[in-house]
Amino acid sequence: MSKGLIFFCCACAILLFTIINLSVGPIISGTVGGYWGLLNCASISDDIDTLKEGGASDDDLKYGEKWELDRCNRRKGMHDMEYTSFIFDIVIGFVCSLLGLLHLFEVKKEYVSKTGLIGLCCGFVGFVFSFVYVILNGIVYTNYYDNSIYKKDADGAFAELENGKYKCFYFDEKGNDHALIAKYSDLIKKQYNYNKDFIKSYGPDTEAKACTYTNPGECSTDGYITPISLPSYKSNPCKHLYVSLSNNNDQYKITNKDKSDRFLTTLLLSLFVCVANIGLALFGFLLFKNPNDF
Repeated sequence: MSKGLIFFCCACAILLFTIINLSVGPIISGTVGGYWGLLNCASISDDIDTLKEGGASDDDLKYGEKWELDRCNRRKGMHDMEYTSFIFDIVIGFVCSLLGLLHLFEVKKEYVSKTGLIGLCCGFVGFVFSFVYVILNGIVYTNYYDNSIYKKDADGAFAELENGKYKCFYFDEKGNDHALIAKYSDLIKKQYNYNKDFIKSYGPDTEAKACTYTNPGECSTDGYITPISLPSYKSNPCKHLYVSLSNNNDQYKITNKDKSDRFLTTLLLSLFVCVANIGLALFGFLLFKNPNDF
């Protein structure tokens, strides 16, 4: 396969993957973050400064205002980079694939060197933009959420009986109630979406129904829940505590999986775009050095 054909294929791959990204991007599609570009992160930063002047420490603000500031900056950054990287990749994919196609048909072969230089520059810039977007997407996808849906395992449980009290599965450290909430990356799982068998497991005379606990948020205190009396199922202490099936009515939704799928799809396709941009830059450089290799 000639270097010119590989150059053309890289440009076409960038164009194709980015067109798909434009149709499924979580922000561009309006699935999440329609307002993220207008977030006022400076206001949160000012609130932190005011609280520190009043004697608050970094530990006091760690899971409050500082967490909110990080989320604000990263959401806003992802919003800006989704538009920037997708639009730029569409342009360079179209331009470079068109130039490559013309040269493949022996049109203006004397400009192959200049086409290679364009591919080198565009591939480098496109890689930087796409890679930054991948990082921001990954951070937001795995660390943040927009609906407070408590984490639970595939059976709906969030704690298990241990020495007369219930140990929480998702406890991180004291005060970190965010660790108890399902992130965008969790929403792809069956327990956060409509699933007939999962709903059935909460039916009458089931352990999940009898051992439902109404406030899993209590886990953020020390990682344990110590009820006044142990809940029971068929005269035996409940082995697990379960999140209420009606928590945010997530069992009736299909939007949770769609939201998570969009993040994951654009993340993976943007990684492919990064690779294609590297190929575009590399073979653009080779064509710039040796135009006759096209």
